Amino acid sequence: MRSRTRRRTKGGAPRSTAIVTFPEAVARAVARHQAGHWVEAEHIYKTILEARPDHFDALHLLGVLEAQRGRLVEADRLLSRALCVDAQSPEARSNHGNVQRALGHPEQALASYERALAIRPAYVEALNNRGVALQELRQYDGALASYDQALAIKPDYADALVNRGNTLRILHRHAEALASFDAALAIVPNHAEALNNRGATLEELNRYGDALASYDRALAIRPEYVDALNNRGVVLAVLLRHEEALVCYDQAVALDPDHESALTNRGHALLDLGRHDEAIRDFERVRDLRPDALLTRGLLLHSRMQCCDWRAHADAAAALIADVRAGRPVTAPFAFLGIADSVQDQLRCAETWVREKCAPSSAPLWTGERYEHDRIRVAYIAADFHDHPMARLTAGLFERHDRARFATTAVSFGPAVPGALRTRLEGAFERFIDVRQSGNDEVATLLRDMEIDIAIDLTGHARACRTAIFARRPAPVQVNFLGFPGTMGAKYIDYIIADRFVIPPACCNGYTEKLVHLPDTFQANDIARPVAKRTPTRVEVGLPEGGFVFCCFNNTFKLTPLVFDVWARLVRRVEGSVLWVLGGNPVVEANLEREASARGIEPKRLVFARRVPYEDYLARYRLADLFLDTLPFNAGTTASDALWAGTPVLTCAGEAFAARMAGSVLTAAGLPELITCNLDEYEARAFDLATVPGLLAKVNRKLARNRRSCPLFDTDRFCRHFEAALVQMWDRYQRGEPPSSFEVAKIA
Repeated sequence: MRSRTRRRTKGGAPRSTAIVTFPEAVARAVARHQAGHWVEAEHIYKTILEARPDHFDALHLLGVLEAQRGRLVEADRLLSRALCVDAQSPEARSNHGNVQRALGHPEQALASYERALAIRPAYVEALNNRGVALQELRQYDGALASYDQALAIKPDYADALVNRGNTLRILHRHAEALASFDAALAIVPNHAEALNNRGATLEELNRYGDALASYDRALAIRPEYVDALNNRGVVLAVLLRHEEALVCYDQAVALDPDHESALTNRGHALLDLGRHDEAIRDFERVRDLRPDALLTRGLLLHSRMQCCDWRAHADAAAALIADVRAGRPVTAPFAFLGIADSVQDQLRCAETWVREKCAPSSAPLWTGERYEHDRIRVAYIAADFHDHPMARLTAGLFERHDRARFATTAVSFGPAVPGALRTRLEGAFERFIDVRQSGNDEVATLLRDMEIDIAIDLTGHARACRTAIFARRPAPVQVNFLGFPGTMGAKYIDYIIADRFVIPPACCNGYTEKLVHLPDTFQANDIARPVAKRTPTRVEVGLPEGGFVFCCFNNTFKLTPLVFDVWARLVRRVEGSVLWVLGGNPVVEANLEREASARGIEPKRLVFARRVPYEDYLARYRLADLFLDTLPFNAGTTASDALWAGTPVLTCAGEAFAARMAGSVLTAAGLPELITCNLDEYEARAFDLATVPGLLAKVNRKLARNRRSCPLFDTDRFCRHFEAALVQMWDRYQRGEPPSSFEVAKIA
C-alpha cells in the first residue's frame, strides 16, 4: 500500500561563542561554564547579578548558558536585558538570534544577525548563523551567499562548510554538497555533523553503502548521536533490512524518547514488519508530541485498520476525509482507498500527495521528440517482480507479448526475492534490469537513454512506489496499470487502464489520466496459476465438519465496521454458519473476536486462516461456500483467486475504481448476478445464496462452465486487447496528438 515517506534529520545548529576579557568573578564563571560545570557557573553569574542587576557580561553569558540548557524563554529574557544594557554588542546580538531561531522565529533571528553584522561586518559567526536563518526562510541563494562571505574571511570555518552543504542538499546540488562536507572533514576529521549530513547526501544519491559508512564514522566519534542513528536506520529500511533499521530507531528513541523523526521512522519499520500494534503506539506518541504532524493522522488510522482496531473509526475516518478535502497531506493515496469511496476525494488526495512528494519536474527528460523504432519499446516499472499478487496476475501477459511488434523491458526496483515466479519473470522480458541501487533520476535517465516509447507504472502509489521516476517524464507515453486502483493525480501519467464497469463514463472527471477502456476487464490474469491437487480437510484448517462457510481472504485493512456488521448478521441468521478470514496475527484475531462478540457472534464461529504457500491457499478455497467482498476497497487478485479455485464471490460495487474491481472481475467471468449496488442488497443476496435450496448450486455450475472459457481467464485474449491499447497510444503520439480517452474494440 502503502506507498510510504522516510524522515531524515537535518544538520545541527551552528556554533557561536563570544570570548572577551572579564573581571575576575566573571572570568571564574566563564571557566566553570566552559568546563561544563554549569550549576557552579550559574551560581556565580547570579551572584554577580544580585550585586549588579545590569551587569552586561553576567546577563549575556547566563543567557548563553540557559540556551545551552534548553531554557530558551529564560535565555531570551536575559539576552534581551543584556542588549538593553549594551545594544552594540555583536556577540549578544548573534547569540540572541540563535535563541530566537531555536524558539521558531527565524525572521526575528535574521534581524538580530543583521544588526550584529552592521556593528561588525566581518563577524564570521554571525554570517554563518544568518545563512542558517535564511535557509529556514527558504531564501537559499541568500544563505549560500552568507556562508560564502564567512568562508572568504575564514576559509577553514568547518561549521560554515557544513551548513553550506546542508543548503546545497536542499537544492539537490548533491555533488557540491559532498564537496562542502568533505572540505569540512579535511579541516576537522572528527566533525560528526559533517559525517552525518554527508551520509544523508550519499543516501539521496542512492549510494547506500557509502552512506552507511559515513554514518558509522559519525557514530564511532559520537556513539549517542541520535540523528545519525535515525538516519542510519533510514538507509537500512530502504535496503529492506527492517530488523536492523529497527535496532537503530530503538537506540535513537532510547536516547531521546521525544525524537519525532525516529518515532515516525520506527513506526514505518514496524508497519513493514507487520507489527502494526507497536506502530500504533509510535504514531500516537508523535501525534501527542506534535498534533499538527499531518501525515501521522493517516499513518495512525491505517495502522489501526491493519489491526482491525475500529474504536473511534468513524470519527477518525471522517476527520481524515475532511483534511483531504481541505488539501492537507494527511495520508498516502493507497491507504485512503480503504477509507473513502468518492472518486473526487481520492482525486484530491492523490493530487495533494503528488504536489508534496513527487511534483512534475521542471526539466522533463522527454521534450517532444518522436522516436522511429522498428518495434514499440515498452518498459514495465515495478517493485514487485517476485511472488506477489501483481506478478501472479501479469506473468502470462508478459510472456505472450508479440516480440515482432513489441520490445519489452522490466525495470525492477523492488527486492530480488528468489523463486520460481521470479525466474519465470526474468525470462518473460527481452531485458530485465535491477535498479534497486539506482536513484530516481538515474532510472529516469536510463529510460530516456533507452528511448522507451511507453513506460508502464505497475506500482503507482502503492507500497514502495517510486513515482518520482515518472515525474521526470522519461517517456513520451506513461501509463498507470494494475498496481494502484485509482487515479495517480499526476499530469505526467497519461493513461489509466480500465474498463467500462470499473470506471463508468459518469466518473471520468475523477481521474487526471485519460481513460483506456478494455472490452472485458482491466485485470490481467494468468491461466497458468497452479492450484494444489489436494484439498485439505475442514478439520485441518479449523473449520467445523458441517455448516455454511462464508469467507474473505482480503487483507485485514480492507475490513471495515460497516461491512463486518453485515457479516455478523449473516452468521447469526444462517444457522451453523461460520466466517473464515485471514489470521496469523494475535492482535488482529483478538480485535476481531472482540468485535464479533459485541455483535452477538460466538468466538468459535469466527475461524482464522493461516498463511500457506500460494498453491495451497488456492486449494483451500474449495472448502468455502461463498466469498464475501469488502467495501470501499474490493477484492482484486483475491476475487480472481477465489473464482479460479471455483468459489463464487459476492461483491457490493461502490463509486471509485477500488470499490468496483470485483464487479469488473465478475462481469468478465459471466457472473453479473453476484454484483450488488448497496449493502442491503448485498446482505439479502448473501442470505439467499446461503439458504435458498439450489440457488448457490446453480451459481457454482455456471462458474464451473465459465471458468475455462470466460474472458477473465483468457490470457491470450487479454494480451491482444492490451496490445491494441498500446498501439493506439503509440499511434497518437506518433501523429503528434495529445493523449485522449478511447475504447479498445473487442477482438473476436
